[in-house]
Amino acid sequence: MISISSFQEISDLRFPMKRDNCTEVKEFVFQGFSNFQEQQLTLFIVFFAVYILTLAGNVIIVTIIVIDHHLHTPMYFFLSVLSTSETFYSLVIIPRMLGSLVGLGQSISLECCGIQLYFFLGFGITNCLLLAVMGYDRYVAICNPLRYSIIMNWRVCVILASSVCATGFLLSLVQAVAIFRLPFCNTLIKHFFCDVRPILDLACIVPVINDILTLVLTIMVITAPATFLFVSYVLIISTILKITSADGWKKTFATCSSHLTVVVIHYGCASIVYFKPKSENSKDQDQLISVTYTVITPLLNPVVYSLRNKEVQDALRKVLCRKYLS
Repeated sequence: MISISSFQEISDLRFPMKRDNCTEVKEFVFQGFSNFQEQQLTLFIVFFAVYILTLAGNVIIVTIIVIDHHLHTPMYFFLSVLSTSETFYSLVIIPRMLGSLVGLGQSISLECCGIQLYFFLGFGITNCLLLAVMGYDRYVAICNPLRYSIIMNWRVCVILASSVCATGFLLSLVQAVAIFRLPFCNTLIKHFFCDVRPILDLACIVPVINDILTLVLTIMVITAPATFLFVSYVLIISTILKITSADGWKKTFATCSSHLTVVVIHYGCASIVYFKPKSENSKDQDQLISVTYTVITPLLNPVVYSLRNKEVQDALRKVLCRKYLS
């Protein structure tokens, strides 16, 4: 007959403990920016200003695209979806981060942490996949312009956008459920929000299965789309180089330069965070990179697409002139 202690031994073999005293954890505490005590007020002012600009910029982008019928094209449809996703993405992270900088909301319940992780991953994955879809749109527009309106019709655009959103939140649900089924032995999250690696570091067991799942999802969400975008842009650039007119070359490249800028920064930061070996983890370095893709990147979207896009600039001028004249 197998005793209870035998089951315990089997359990210990399957789930090697990191700590002996594993108690039930009901809430976590963020370390936040405690290493920058003297600069916290400055950080609050800077992050708050960036947050307001992000919200205003993305709202303006979406509003202009909706109002101006000249922007009712697949490229701007996907841009409006991306701007909406980026807005909610920043809402998930930044308000609580700002609160922690002024001494509010340092703790978070287990359930709220799970919800934050779910929506953070959901919108983050959605953004990655949307950038890949936008790359495909640019590929069709430049490499196959005669069939562009047939291939990228509105039905296809809606299906692509819906599929990307559904995939993003399905994958984030799998990851969040897998993580929060773990037992936790520590309550201090050495980060300013509930991210994958900082939470896994609190587990009572060595999360081998979760590490494998994280790697698989990272390959699906970052490596596969990045490879697809790389191939797409190789074909795009080879097509652009065949254009004999300098004006035509410049105009064609301008249609995808904004997207390429956002892609490089977005995928670059995500790759550094999620592909870096655990042994190389530096908490301050990770926080700096995380600030880039949670605070700076959402602002890049409206800035890059407004400052470097003549169509958006013209549409904004029309809206402002119409409002001023009325």
